[in-house]
Amino acid sequence: MTQLRIPAVYMRGGTSKGVFFKADDLPSDTQLRDKILMRVIGSPDRYGKHIDGMGGATSSTSKVVVMSKSSRSDCDVDYLFGAVAVEKPVIDWSGNCGNLSAAVGPYAISAGLVEAPTHGLATVRIWQANIGKRIIAHVQMHAGEVQETGDFELDGVAFPAAEVKLEFIDPASDEGESEGGAMFPTGNKIDTLDIPGLGKIEVTLINAGNPTIFVEAASLGLDGTELQSDVNGKTEILKLAESIRAHGAVAMGLVATTEEATEKRPHTPKLAFVAKPKSYIASDGKSVSAQSIDMLARIFSMGQLHHAMTGTGAVAIAAAAAIPGTIVRRVAPVGDDGRVRFGHPSGSLSVGAQAVEHEGQWSVKKVLMSRTARRLMEGWVRVPAN
Repeated sequence: MTQLRIPAVYMRGGTSKGVFFKADDLPSDTQLRDKILMRVIGSPDRYGKHIDGMGGATSSTSKVVVMSKSSRSDCDVDYLFGAVAVEKPVIDWSGNCGNLSAAVGPYAISAGLVEAPTHGLATVRIWQANIGKRIIAHVQMHAGEVQETGDFELDGVAFPAAEVKLEFIDPASDEGESEGGAMFPTGNKIDTLDIPGLGKIEVTLINAGNPTIFVEAASLGLDGTELQSDVNGKTEILKLAESIRAHGAVAMGLVATTEEATEKRPHTPKLAFVAKPKSYIASDGKSVSAQSIDMLARIFSMGQLHHAMTGTGAVAIAAAAAIPGTIVRRVAPVGDDGRVRFGHPSGSLSVGAQAVEHEGQWSVKKVLMSRTARRLMEGWVRVPAN
């Protein structure tokens, strides 16, 4: 039996990794495309290890990206992201990956999808096709190539690299613009969900970056300083988190039933929990002091606690912190500069939002964030032809 040979680049973006493809190198039939992409990653894997594929058997490393030149006048490239389930034959195309967004600009330049200056900063205008939003990436160039090495340190990544500055333009949904409708799809900044086995809890349901559900850590019986080892593998906590996420998905109008949320839409909405600052020891052993952060934040991704923070989760935090009346704002009001620094399992991150109020209605014009990205491998991936 022969194997297909498909051009691909394996890239790290932020605290995630994924396999990048040009759309022209994949079948136009989306069902066939998805079968190939799942086989590249190694899913579905009943052992949960991704031994026979490029995936890493975690939500941060089981990802694919499909890229093409954009037909839009205000964008250079179209970026489509897929979250590949490890043990199920599912690719969830419902949301963006904010971390891999940092790799999109560098990939587009290196792949010849967009022109860039020989030196200085290249600006890549990205159309995020999953959620219908624009992202602007500012990529450092040196001698005609993307500058990937540097001294910018990102908590959750072991080695420094060149900074990639990202602008998430108008990241919060407007009424009727996308799935879930408005930035606050229920019209409320705080809602109450009735969760079986738990009771009523307060949540903020927001469409920003990706659809996201915020709860206070205490609602889960947690304090906000948890690391992956404190949560992952704890069946009761994970089941409770998924129940809240699924009920939130129904309340946001993203699915009709909680079962649909769990089986067919595992990627979004995300569930995050927040708390007021406390000192804690991060996953690499360093101390994060309460005085160095404005709040604590953790997020679940594909059924597990994330090892750091999803990029779109950071976007949602920035947006929610900028708007009075949300759970995030109640925990940590933003500073005068519009920025908020939160502690996550791997360290801390600062994000900023430009929010404005008009006639009692809030909108978020952009969210600013810095990440890093690097090509890890380039060449071809092989998948069995059948």
